[in-house]
Amino acid sequence: MIGKLRGVVDSLGTDWAIVDVNGVGYHVTCSRRTLEALPAPGGAVSLAIETKVSEDAIRLIGFVSDLERDWFRLLLGVQGVGTRVALGVLGTLAPADLARAIALDDRKAVAAAPGVGPKVAARIVAELKDKAPVEEGLAA
Repeated sequence: MIGKLRGVVDSLGTDWAIVDVNGVGYHVTCSRRTLEALPAPGGAVSLAIETKVSEDAIRLIGFVSDLERDWFRLLLGVQGVGTRVALGVLGTLAPADLARAIALDDRKAVAAAPGVGPKVAARIVAELKDKAPVEEGLAA
């Protein structure tokens, strides 16, 4: 499995980037927030990667940090949350904002993400209440 890519941004799309690693272009699906953090084509980039394997495809999902990837994995564990919804949540809320919304039971903040209705937002808040990953250096 691919866990990290370090290379050069080749091109950017609405929800993807091509990362050139020594002449091989990897298509990486990303959240809006991750895409906004990437440099322009030609710039150096390092992405944490989640590799999703299905019967018909191998997909790479990229994140600016390991913490964001940890949140993605947690979100996928919530009933009704798939890749698209999890990326929508992370594209709307930074990891710290998502942790705060869950801690404060702020379902409206979570529901602001594309594809997240009130029921899914309630499940995310309830199921992740005690599972929030801790950013390095912030552990008590």
